[in-house]
Amino acid sequence: MSVLEAAPIAAPFTMPPLPALVRHAIPRVVESMIMPPVVTYAGIFLFDLSAGLIAGLLWVFGCALWRLSRRAVLPGLVILAMAAITARTAFALVTGNSVFYFLPPIAGVFCVALVFLFSAPTRRPLARRVACDLVPMPARVQEHPAMRRFFRRQSLMWGCVQLGNASLSAWVLFHESVQGFLLLRTSAVAVLLSLAALAALLDFRRTLSALRVEAEL
Repeated sequence: MSVLEAAPIAAPFTMPPLPALVRHAIPRVVESMIMPPVVTYAGIFLFDLSAGLIAGLLWVFGCALWRLSRRAVLPGLVILAMAAITARTAFALVTGNSVFYFLPPIAGVFCVALVFLFSAPTRRPLARRVACDLVPMPARVQEHPAMRRFFRRQSLMWGCVQLGNASLSAWVLFHESVQGFLLLRTSAVAVLLSLAALAALLDFRRTLSALRVEAEL
C-alpha cells in the first residue's frame, strides 16, 4: 500500500446540502444529456430528420462555444455529448436513414459502457471524472482510499447500466417504429438511469459518512 493510500484525510469533507448538489448538477445534466435529444426529437417530429439532426448539433456546439467565450472549462459530460452527437449526425446525414441515425449512438453507449468497465481498476476511473464534474471535491478527498473504492464501484455499476441501456435500445430500435422507438426508449432509459443515479447518490452519501467517522476517530 502506498503512503498516499495509507494517509487519512486531514479533515472531514462535509457533503453540501442536497439542494446545493441539485443546483450544481442539474444544469450540466440538462445541458449535455437531456436537451440534445429533446431538441433533436422535437425537430424530427415537427419537421424532418435532417432538421432534427442539425438542431441537436447546433445546441451542443452552441453550448460549448458559449462556455469557451466565457473562458470556462468544458465539463466532461459536454465533451462526451459533443463527440457522440457529431458522430451520429454525420452518419445519419450521409445515409439518410433514420434507423441508422439511432444505431451509432447505441453503439456509442456500448463503447461508453466498456470505457466505464475497463477504467474501473485504473487510478482515474471514468466515474471519478464524471462525479467531479457534478460534485466539486477537494483533491485530498478524491485520493482517499474509501473514495477511490467508491469510484471503482461506480465505474462498474455504470458500465453494467449502460450495457443494459444499449441492449434495450437496440431491441426497441429493431422491433418498433421510429416514433415508438423515440417514446419507448426515452421513457425506459429515463427510468433506468434515474434508478442508477439514485443508487449512486446513496453510495456517495454512505462513503462520505464513513470518511467523517474515520476523521473523528
